[in-house]
Amino acid sequence: MLEKLGEVLRKATDKVANAIFLDKNLVDSIIRDLQRALIEADVNVTLVKQLSDKIKKAALDERIKEIDKKEHIIKLLHDELVKILGEHKQLKPQTKQNRIMLLGLYGAGKTTTIAKLGNYYAKRGKKVALVGLDVHRPAAKEQLKQLAEKNKLNYFIDEEENDPIKTWKKFKPKLKEYNLILVDTAGRHNLDKELVAEISALNKQIKPTESILVMPSDIGQAAKSQADDFKKMLQITGVIITRMDSSAKGGGALTACAETKAPVYFITNGEKINDIEEFNPEAFLARLLGMGDLKSLIEKIKSVTDEKKQAKIQKSLEEGKLTLTDVVEQVKSMGSLGGFDKIKGMIPGLGKAKIPEGLMETQQGKIAKWEHIIKSMTSEERDNPEILKDKKTGTSRINRIAQGAGVNNSEIRSLLKQYDMLNDMIKSSSSFDPSKGINQKQMMKLAKKFGKGKKLRF
Repeated sequence: MLEKLGEVLRKATDKVANAIFLDKNLVDSIIRDLQRALIEADVNVTLVKQLSDKIKKAALDERIKEIDKKEHIIKLLHDELVKILGEHKQLKPQTKQNRIMLLGLYGAGKTTTIAKLGNYYAKRGKKVALVGLDVHRPAAKEQLKQLAEKNKLNYFIDEEENDPIKTWKKFKPKLKEYNLILVDTAGRHNLDKELVAEISALNKQIKPTESILVMPSDIGQAAKSQADDFKKMLQITGVIITRMDSSAKGGGALTACAETKAPVYFITNGEKINDIEEFNPEAFLARLLGMGDLKSLIEKIKSVTDEKKQAKIQKSLEEGKLTLTDVVEQVKSMGSLGGFDKIKGMIPGLGKAKIPEGLMETQQGKIAKWEHIIKSMTSEERDNPEILKDKKTGTSRINRIAQGAGVNNSEIRSLLKQYDMLNDMIKSSSSFDPSKGINQKQMMKLAKKFGKGKKLRF
């Protein structure tokens, strides 16, 4: 996600911080690098020039002492970048029923996003229903149905009806028991009169609490006119930007929304159901600068966590009875976050760490073997893995389990090692809560252990 821009920003702040004197040549060099990176990220040229002028003015201000000047420029760069990314505005569902309509043109990713959003809030205790009102795109209803069923989300679709208002009226009585209703609407190639008329008619019937525009990051600065048009004609309350993982132009879409005063609620960065995160300009910039973003990581962990299983694990932890099944559940949850490259930038100190290729894929293979291993154990061995380390009986037990599961002894020891690692992590923090993932203190310990530029080994 905007890796090149992040690299240039990190180098720029390092150059300023490490400089003995901020002479004109150094300042010009830093500004040139920043301008190039921001323009390549599709940030508006006028905004880039404004930022450049402010940095140059501060650097050449002789009234500021040299030491104070460096801190002043770094803070100025940070504050101005946060400003052009827009204000942080959360999408906060109310206690009563919330009706959220997702709008957008063809190819924006509305249907996929509605499933991601539904899963995001279902994991946070909301009773969610997805309603399919896109009656024009032939595959829209089937796609929404498949996504809902795959991710165990409630959905309401009429496969025969081609009138979205009739569909809404049909399901309206059944929707009273849900406190979050997400509505998938039709798109067009552009915001034409037909689309405006259809959405306006739906608005009167649904009375949405939020109308959110979904648009892809690769449209860059065109996002400004699109957000403006939707805001004027259909009174959108916010934006979700999709495909942030595949576009170097994401900076353009983000800053364009900020210019139109259309808050970005979420960004999506992949095809998986959990590849969605709340957009917070401060946290987003911190990640670009390599400072980590623990809050977003914890939110991501919540998105892949089954509340009932985590409550059971929490009880096991409180009673000091962590089992091997609990360990596998924890590792599976982390695996659902996606590739390690997607989350390492959120961990302070690990942004530049070298991650072995295919790390998560390898881990998924291990999990499948671990589940076979656990099935070959007795209930006593599952609940009390320490007996597998007993000098007298441990080896014979491991031999028996390995034969039953069709694996090598080393793979059973690998599972036991994972068990020991999680136990050690828990002992290092009396307030460990698996539903919140690893806390900041633990993250900092990990960052210190692996260090900048070192290779992580699992």
